[in-house]
Amino acid sequence: MDKETVQPNSWVALRLPNETYRVLQVVPNTTISLGKYGSFPTNLIINRPYHFTYEVQDKREGETFARLRVVPAKELNADDLADTSAEATEPAEGDDVVAAADGEELTLVDESGKVLIRSNREIIDDSARQTLKPEEIEELKRKGASAGKELIAKLLLSHTAIDQKTAYSLAKYKLLKTKKYIRRFTVLPLDVPMLAQWLLEDRDASKILEMRQEMMALVGCWADVHYGGAATEDACASQGGRWLVVDDTGGLLVASLAERMDILHPKLEEENTEDPAAPEVTETNTAPTDEMEQDQPQTTETTDPEQKQEKKRSKRSDFNVPYVNRNTLTLIHGQTQPNLALLRYFNYDAANANPSPPYHPLDTNLMDISWLQLLSPDEDDAYNNKPPEATPEEIATWKTNRRGNYHRKRRRWARIRHVVDTTRAGGFSGLAVASTMDPISIVRSTVPLLAGGAPIAIYSPTIEPLTQLADCFSVARRAAWVSSPPPEVESKTAEELERWEGSEEFPINPTLLLGVTIQTSRARRWQVLPGRTHPFMMGRGGADGFLFTAWRAVPVEGKIEARGRFKRRKLDT
Repeated sequence: MDKETVQPNSWVALRLPNETYRVLQVVPNTTISLGKYGSFPTNLIINRPYHFTYEVQDKREGETFARLRVVPAKELNADDLADTSAEATEPAEGDDVVAAADGEELTLVDESGKVLIRSNREIIDDSARQTLKPEEIEELKRKGASAGKELIAKLLLSHTAIDQKTAYSLAKYKLLKTKKYIRRFTVLPLDVPMLAQWLLEDRDASKILEMRQEMMALVGCWADVHYGGAATEDACASQGGRWLVVDDTGGLLVASLAERMDILHPKLEEENTEDPAAPEVTETNTAPTDEMEQDQPQTTETTDPEQKQEKKRSKRSDFNVPYVNRNTLTLIHGQTQPNLALLRYFNYDAANANPSPPYHPLDTNLMDISWLQLLSPDEDDAYNNKPPEATPEEIATWKTNRRGNYHRKRRRWARIRHVVDTTRAGGFSGLAVASTMDPISIVRSTVPLLAGGAPIAIYSPTIEPLTQLADCFSVARRAAWVSSPPPEVESKTAEELERWEGSEEFPINPTLLLGVTIQTSRARRWQVLPGRTHPFMMGRGGADGFLFTAWRAVPVEGKIEARGRFKRRKLDT
């Protein structure tokens, strides 16, 4: 039920009458301002269901806030229901004969004089036909009578040429005024598609590489991202459901993939647990044991009260890494810290290295590693420099801040060692990329980390980088590699060929990928009217976006020769 209602401190999207969206956090005991549509206390929508349409009412006497009214579905669809009723009770053909008025131009009439299509030549200038002055309209807006419905009614009544409008023109005029003056809004849950649409239309689309919803969905589909299974206690068990991600969209791609893996939203059963002492994850200690020795006191199973107090005071080792071994995302970034700012809309703080209970699933299922740590870990100080060790007696004499810094540095070093070692070990189930980097360099460094048959999906706003990458794995280039390989690769092993840096003729080993394709997709809205069917011209422009897809192949060692033994058989006559 909590997922279906607005929770405190959650992020929601408010759809306004003018078809725009307002994304905000529902903080209790505050006021939400919608500009010309009014303001209301946030407590009025907390614990209320999503997809309800509310109407901001006038302030009552003696109250400093505006109340909300839930608009019923019958009222929202009143115009559509009225049109349906009118069509059902349409009179006979000869009962609604309309004669042409003096001075009125009729575009099309039938033999009996019935108006089929009325000319709108006389109603182009709507402002000249409106008798309400701008000052009177502003006064009605300040009064805010009946949530804007009274103002809309007066605008319709004061229009001198309202009777000259066609049914379509009248409905269009009423809809225009309703979007402008009605004080209503709809509360919608902020999911990944809604966030992507809001960023694309109302914010800087270049920050998310102009990635639309359909392209974001295609990346997840072609990368075969899905729930990878529950974590196991055995650190040496077969690891599955691990994906590599290169994300330059501020965390939008990570959020889309995490939603497919069911690790984007906190689990309700974990939030309601009574003992949040530790997350329900498997803590592993997979870093080198010779560098991670910790003389942690071992607790014994006893019912002695003194031992119980000692067990309560004991803490877990700094080298126990709280990452799971399945259903994980490993993010490769080029900065000191990854840019995951958009994940804050899903209550995840990427800057908090030491989260407190209740834990977010991304705290244990999302790991980040820099390109320096992946390609040259020996040059990274955070990976090599082990924090100095101190005895428990020395730690007891330190101040609180010094003790906190000591444990924080050791935990950070342990996390970095674990992430770097497990990432360089490879065995990932797929690769998803949305980056401005050269895709050839990305593929050259990440393909050796993928398991055999792992899918690859690379998004780019433009097609040129992807065509260059696809040319590296063309049939002609692969045939040239097999027939006459470069001299410098003849003495290399299969593992060395996977990590070969390439040459001018062969930027990458062309036998590493199969089924290379480039595709694009774009959903367009269409206006479907008799004789006027065409795509909407109000859609935004920008990049279409393209997707590179392929599968990881494990080249066979040596040459393949196929020979057949054929026996001549006597045909029955």
